[in-house]
Amino acid sequence: MTAAEKLLFSALSLILVVTSLGLLFRVHNLLLVEVPSFGGEFTEGLIGSPRFVNPILAISDTDKDIASLIYSGLIKVGIDGSYQNDLAESFSVSEDGLIYDFTIKEEAYFHDGKPVTTNDVAFTIEKVLDQIIKSPKRANWEGVVLEKVSEKQLRFVLKKPYAPFMEALTLGILPKHIWESASSEEFPFSQWNISPIGSGPYKINSIKRNSAGIPTLLTLSAWNKYASTKPKIKNITFKFFQNESDLLKAYEAGEIESLVGLSQQSAAALATEQKLILSSLPRVFGLFLNQNAAPLFLNSEVRQALNVSAPKERIVKEVLGGFGSVLDGPLPTQNKEGFADEASALETAKNILSQAGWKSNEEGVLEKKTKSETSRLVFSISTSDAPELKRAAEMLRDSWGALGAVIEIKVFESGELNQNVIRPRKYEALLFGEVVGAESDLYPFWHSSQRNDPGLNVSLYANISADKLLEDLRTEPDREKREEKRLALSAEINKDKPAIFLFAPSLVYAPAPQIKNILLKQVGSQSERFAGINEWFIETEKVWRIFAL
Repeated sequence: MTAAEKLLFSALSLILVVTSLGLLFRVHNLLLVEVPSFGGEFTEGLIGSPRFVNPILAISDTDKDIASLIYSGLIKVGIDGSYQNDLAESFSVSEDGLIYDFTIKEEAYFHDGKPVTTNDVAFTIEKVLDQIIKSPKRANWEGVVLEKVSEKQLRFVLKKPYAPFMEALTLGILPKHIWESASSEEFPFSQWNISPIGSGPYKINSIKRNSAGIPTLLTLSAWNKYASTKPKIKNITFKFFQNESDLLKAYEAGEIESLVGLSQQSAAALATEQKLILSSLPRVFGLFLNQNAAPLFLNSEVRQALNVSAPKERIVKEVLGGFGSVLDGPLPTQNKEGFADEASALETAKNILSQAGWKSNEEGVLEKKTKSETSRLVFSISTSDAPELKRAAEMLRDSWGALGAVIEIKVFESGELNQNVIRPRKYEALLFGEVVGAESDLYPFWHSSQRNDPGLNVSLYANISADKLLEDLRTEPDREKREEKRLALSAEINKDKPAIFLFAPSLVYAPAPQIKNILLKQVGSQSERFAGINEWFIETEKVWRIFAL
């Protein structure tokens, strides 16, 4: 080739190479997809300092939050509410619901590298049942026999079927080799309650304390030997505050990126500047009527009229800031839809009472006269000093005052309310909340055997049909059949109206904005917001589409 031809050939070849590389680059980019990768961190604020980061002692939300990340149980609750394997490789339940067989994963390790075995599970249950330790989890394990089949296989044997036992099996497992040197008396004071070693998705990285030795900051790091799906966020730092005001100041100053445990008023204010995630909580708030202390409530028309005219929707809007749902029954999922305006509801309630013989006296108070006595629509409401409950009580008093009722509000500090009012059943009407749990086990709240302390049947409700349904619910293994019985129970309770069901609050979570893929559905407690933490991510990377499948 001539020099000119060589020059032309070289130019064309260069163009071909550049074009080919450009096409290859475009094809490469078309084949790439963005996927989550390991890394990133966030800082969250919590109210209250940790004291018992221990699954068998934890009572406060702060302790439960941290324990849920550090410890793992045989099974766990998924974001859809189903039970999934955690430390367990597999498990089975006998047809009669009495035997639960588990196999622990070979790759299950504690944060110090020691393997998790059946000895650790047995030790944990032994401590739960220890009367000196007084674990709040004890009631779930009484009467359960644990049989160690091998180092990795174990069996639980129940005396009778108990459907809510699955929830008990989410209990975090303690490492026996760490805790066995602590006596029962020393157990609550052990350093391992603040510097825990578990087998969960995160382990302790560092702890900062103030001059009094109280933790002010705690950093967790992802545990690379976690037996289930490895977490994608590298570090989580928790900062602790003594009250909501300090928590909000820290958020405004940029010291923390996410926060939880806010009052409804603060959540409403925060909603204007940050995206909030809401999840319904299995809690039922209502006015529980003590017919023994106030015979007035023996009149079915009174209970019906109070229920019809209760300003439930306005309580949710004004007291909860809209962060909750109106209830129409004893189940936290039994939300009421469609409301008559309050004026119409008040007229309906007045008609109900009028038709039953209630008339307004000279003082404007409704009363009903019979041959033997005169009943007046007068009673008291006892509640705690929580601002939301005080405000709700005032709204009930004002609305029912327009009906012709005279209501006295009695406010108590929560400890005094429990000890001196609820336990001896010294109240006429109790404005109170029930934590019914993920399985909605209503037995402690409505079975007639639970009318006296330590039972939680605060309406002193007794109904043979309801008792039978409650007993069946505890032994029915089929989830769909349990739901049918649960709805039948709710209908039975609603027919009798031993309580005025008001609302179920929502969990309000303000997550760090850089976190992606947070999925929250109905949670059983505040700590269950971390149920899907293994799927949360901050960092991403690009890989070929075929490798992302």
